Order: sequence, then structure tokens, then C-alpha cells
Amino acid sequence: MTPRVIHTAQALLDEVVQVPALPERGGNVMAGAHHLYAGGAVNILIAAARSGAACVHAGAHGTGPNGDLIREALAADGIGWSAPPITDLDTGICFVMIEPSAERTFVTTQGAERRITAASLQLSAPQPGDLVCVSGFSLLGRTRDPLLEWLDTLAEGVIVVLDPGAAFAGLERSVRERVLARTDVWTGNADEARDLTGLEPIAESVLAVGGLLREGAVAIVRDGPAGCVIAEAGRVQVVPGYPQQPIDTNGAGDTHTGVLCACRVAGLSWEESARRANAAGAIKVTRRGPAAAPTAAEIDAFLAERRHP
Repeated sequence: MTPRVIHTAQALLDEVVQVPALPERGGNVMAGAHHLYAGGAVNILIAAARSGAACVHAGAHGTGPNGDLIREALAADGIGWSAPPITDLDTGICFVMIEPSAERTFVTTQGAERRITAASLQLSAPQPGDLVCVSGFSLLGRTRDPLLEWLDTLAEGVIVVLDPGAAFAGLERSVRERVLARTDVWTGNADEARDLTGLEPIAESVLAVGGLLREGAVAIVRDGPAGCVIAEAGRVQVVPGYPQQPIDTNGAGDTHTGVLCACRVAGLSWEESARRANAAGAIKVTRRGPAAAPTAAEIDAFLAERRHP
């Protein structure tokens, strides 16, 4: 069976507005464009599917218009879901404000996407070789305990990919250590690596992150348009990026993670997987919407025009 990308985290409805600037506290600002998108874990799964991976959403989703939109977006890219809809609650919303600089600010509600159990996650039936993606935000609130319980049951050979998010460094030490001990791949941004390790230089923080993971694990730290840095077997490698003029950075990190995972299940090296992920992120920031990942053919064309020496 071909290895799959399985995501355990929250699929959300992204309600996105373009704003000239964030309002002051108690103030008001007139927004421009307004759009509804499937977001959260959906972004990563769509990016992976468009790079050829078989994908499954293992998280919870609701009954109502928000949940319907999530399932429609997944189905449109051939992505399945393993758990049935929660019958009495709809999926939550992430309110996203995009400034002219392309910076984004979030306010998130909680709904059916938080109603997971160890049993519902197991419906995804991960097998050795599958990549199981975990978000640091799932280690908050009611999703934490069932996720931890389920992670402890995974068979050896199931590859756990941790996307720490801003939440991870602030978790209880016991929770962090428990998750890191089962993590095969860390993929986060420079701020997340610094917050966990206390080290500012990326070459140092990525090595320090790698030292916290299980034996044989790989740490990857994104450095925005500069690309990313890989720590594998004590060796650090810089994979250059492709700077663009961004219009929307929402979902750029998710796109990077999804393409990275898809390339790995296809058997590419970490270096080549990261190169394609860097290109995918560069393309995404030139597009509106969180789930605007390029296809594999679009990445091929982009790289053919911009080969690094």
C-alpha cells in the first residue's frame, strides 16, 4: 500500500478579510475583500494532495454549513476523511485579517473539530510508512489527552511529523517531552525553534531541536523567503528559498509542510523535498487564500525557471 499523509489537526472555516491596518482596541476599520475558505489542517492536506500524495483527514468535522464546506474542499482534491461528522455541532471558524504587508492576524473559535477521541483518530488506520501530522495547537484543550493517548499506540514505522505552531513552546514540559520522544520530523518556523531552544541563530536552534527528538529524527526550520535549514544526523544543511513579493502569507507554512510530506512519501531526499516545499511556499504567497497551494507541475515549472547554482 502506498504511504499516506494523515493529518490529525483541526480543519476550520477561514473567514478572511483584507484590512488597511488592524484597528486600535475599541476601534473600527473598513475591510475590503471578504472570503470564506476551508483552512487549518485542510491547507496542508491540499498542498500534499496537489503534489501527488494520498491524503486522509483524521480529525473531527461538524454538521452544518461550515463542516459541509470543509468536506467539499477535501473532496475537490481527492482527500478522504476517516471519522464521521459530529452530529450536534458545526466546525469552528478562524477569523483572519490580512494587512497590505501580507501579514495575517487570527481569532479562532472552537467547535466540532475539537471533538476527537483516540478511537476516532484510529479510524485512519495508520500503517508503517504513513506520515501522521500533529499540530502543537492540538495539544491544547480537549484535543490534548485523546491525541496523546493515540500517539502512544502508533506502531513503529509510522512517521510522526510535528508542526509545533506558536503553542508548543508554552506547553507543560511533560507534554512537550512526551510528544518530542515520538516525533520523527519537526517542521516549524524560526520563531518556534527559538522559543523552544532559546537560541536565535537558526543553524544552532535547528541542531538543538534535533537533539530533543527521537534517534534518527530530522528537524527542519523555515526561514521565510530565505528558505529553510535541515538538521539530519548532526549535519546542518541550508536549502535556499525563492523570495517573492507577497500578497497573502496565510497558509504559506502549511503549504511548505504539505509539499514536504508529499515529497517524502514519494521517496525524495530531505534536500529535494525541502527545495520543492520552498518553491511551493514562494508560489503560495503570491496567491490569495490559505489553500492556494500549487500543483506538482506548477512547482516543476517554477523551479525550471529559477534554478539555484
